[in-house]
Amino acid sequence: MAGAAGTDQKVAKHESNSGTEFGAEKNGKKFNKDDVGDENLAAYIFGIDDLRLRPYKLPPVGKKDVKVTIKAVGICGSDVAYVKHLQVGNYVVKEPMVIGHECAGVVEEIGSEVKDLAVGDRVALEPGVPCWDCSLCKQGLYNLCPDMKFFATPPVQGALAKQVVHPAGMCFKLPENVTLEEGAMCEPLSVAVHTCNRSNVGPATRVLVIGGGAIGLVTLLCAKAFGSLQVVVADTHNERLSVAKALGADAVVLISKKDEDMERELKEIQDAMGAPIDVTCDCVGTRKSLTTALEATRSAGRVCLVGMRESNMDLPIAAAAAREVDLVGVFRYRHTYPLCLDLISSGRVNVKPLITNRFHFSQQEVKDAFKTSAEGKGAIKVMFDL
Repeated sequence: MAGAAGTDQKVAKHESNSGTEFGAEKNGKKFNKDDVGDENLAAYIFGIDDLRLRPYKLPPVGKKDVKVTIKAVGICGSDVAYVKHLQVGNYVVKEPMVIGHECAGVVEEIGSEVKDLAVGDRVALEPGVPCWDCSLCKQGLYNLCPDMKFFATPPVQGALAKQVVHPAGMCFKLPENVTLEEGAMCEPLSVAVHTCNRSNVGPATRVLVIGGGAIGLVTLLCAKAFGSLQVVVADTHNERLSVAKALGADAVVLISKKDEDMERELKEIQDAMGAPIDVTCDCVGTRKSLTTALEATRSAGRVCLVGMRESNMDLPIAAAAAREVDLVGVFRYRHTYPLCLDLISSGRVNVKPLITNRFHFSQQEVKDAFKTSAEGKGAIKVMFDL
């Protein structure tokens, strides 16, 4: 999921033009390749639609850190947003930043106090590093840590690089039957697991998923794995609905972006479910999608806001409150990677069909990969094999 997606701050306009490089100043001095060293290569955002491979100097490996040779990196919607707009919510790219946060690799070096990992271990990297000291972290709610350092969320550098240094405690050893690409897919799958946890999805729930992009599709897979009685997926593209059906959706509904179609669409959704909708997961995050979610969900049901495309919305909150429809938010995830690896390893969730496009790590292929992801055209998850 988007490294920074989910903020509710107003998105400011950015003055950069396509291909425009950042200002010449970086902390009072001109930015140049010497600032990043010559140890390994990484894909930096230099401006709108301006991605360049440049040397990336790694920090020293701390006592509880590991150095990981990155082998697989997926492109997230937030990565594309940074490349296209230099901004997601209130996070703004102000200087060259390494992109990418969905990743897996092989341990190259371990710190002196690392006990649970060894050189050569294949690992999935949870991209967020909390402070572990604030009240939220102490409650176990570390995804809400105000001092979170998350890959490719300004000003934190990302993971589309040959190597990175990361806390060993945020690196999870892959089971033998789980590939490195599947390890990288633990990141978007974590969003779905957290969504299902927040929504109390289980064997007695019927789930509506609005949005058939990568996050909507992993939410479908996860709801099924959690035992949902029935899952219906609604989206504006027939191609995505075909994929959802192939992945196990019990029914699919084609919707539009027009308000005047909402009444008809609500009936079609309810007819497709054939029973009251217990949980709706809005993986889009627009006024229309969330209004649809609130009105489609049964009284005393639950709506989970996963996508956050629009910051401010005019919603029928009073009507939803009168029916005691709970609205819960999702911001990234917490304590999900072990379960994700178990779901994949056991075969209860198959993320492989979501990986539709693969690229190698070169200047041209990095540009081509982001273009493919931004254009859509059948691409669900674009993956780099390094």
